[in-house]
Amino acid sequence: MLLDNKKVAIIGGGPGGLTLARLLQEKGVDVKVYERDENREVRQQGSTLDLHDDTGLKAINKAGLIDEFKKYYRPGADTMKITDRDMNIVYDDHKEKPEEDFGNEHFRPEIDRGPLRDLLIASLKEENVIWGSKFTEMKPCGEGWEILFENGTTAYADFVIASDGANSRVRKYITEIQPIFSGVTAIEINVYNAEKNAPKLWKLVNGGKIFALEQGKTVLFSAKGDGTLTVLLGLKTEQNWLINSGIDFKNKKSVLEWFKKDFAEWSRDWQELFKGDEISIIPRTMYHFPLNQSWKPLPNLTMIGDAAHRMPPYAGEGANQALADALELYEVLTSNLFQKMEDAIGFFEKKMCARTSEITEITLQQTEAMHDENNLQLLLNFFNEVV
Repeated sequence: MLLDNKKVAIIGGGPGGLTLARLLQEKGVDVKVYERDENREVRQQGSTLDLHDDTGLKAINKAGLIDEFKKYYRPGADTMKITDRDMNIVYDDHKEKPEEDFGNEHFRPEIDRGPLRDLLIASLKEENVIWGSKFTEMKPCGEGWEILFENGTTAYADFVIASDGANSRVRKYITEIQPIFSGVTAIEINVYNAEKNAPKLWKLVNGGKIFALEQGKTVLFSAKGDGTLTVLLGLKTEQNWLINSGIDFKNKKSVLEWFKKDFAEWSRDWQELFKGDEISIIPRTMYHFPLNQSWKPLPNLTMIGDAAHRMPPYAGEGANQALADALELYEVLTSNLFQKMEDAIGFFEKKMCARTSEITEITLQQTEAMHDENNLQLLLNFFNEVV
């Protein structure tokens, strides 16, 4: 096996990195995950994840964790409503949604990010996750790398895997290819204890999702098992809108004043988002990498997930593609098909780029449709065709 007697470092403890660590650990590989969070109790932001049968669930199953996954996924979290800007429900699948189960290729069970990370961490040996390790740089060292962290510690690895997300610090050691602005900026809002702080919206979501959209703007809601309401406000902007907008995103009142102006034609009931003080606000400029990206494979370094192929979230593919990366890289590294690491990595990266190029193209099409002036009708047409 190519990884025999080698030390493997995975930079970043997201779903892809942790799943890869689990797979490699079960093969007896000396693998460590270096995660910037101080501990496993750090709150996980973002909406719930729907895992797909041929990517995310396939990797979880291969890692021997499907039974644990079934304990923590949230039945019914995949139900949804579509509303217009006045909060009129124009589509609701809560009653009509067909019952599906594991093994059905169309079944996309939802799980919150926190429980997914917890079950992946629990599947690893305690010494295989190194917390409080914020990557700063790495230097060639023999045939591998010396990795430096912000806390002053260092580590050696023969082989490094970048799994450190959309703003990866490791990617530059592989390629200088830069991301492209998608034309959309989003603001993620997490309302904690939403039943108290946003009761009308919490009731409207009813444990599932809401797609509220009209005239090129989107307000997407997702309920989480811990009582959090995660919301993504999306709109077309110029690339530097976050800087030029004058909005203080650390100040709830500043964001609310912007919302009142920019969403002035929307029902005032949406403003309940900003009613309580238990809230976090995270602005996100949406980028993607070129569809035709490629680079020369290295014998001691590769990348997976958003570090390799970031894309907007409007097709629900990010985590699924990261888990598919983890499974495919594991299979390449633990097979006996390749004599040289460069050949194995080259094969993996070529396959990954081809797969994610198609997914990114689909995602960009959906991102454009979701923020088209006629977005509400386009989404309704889509679901009516599916049904």
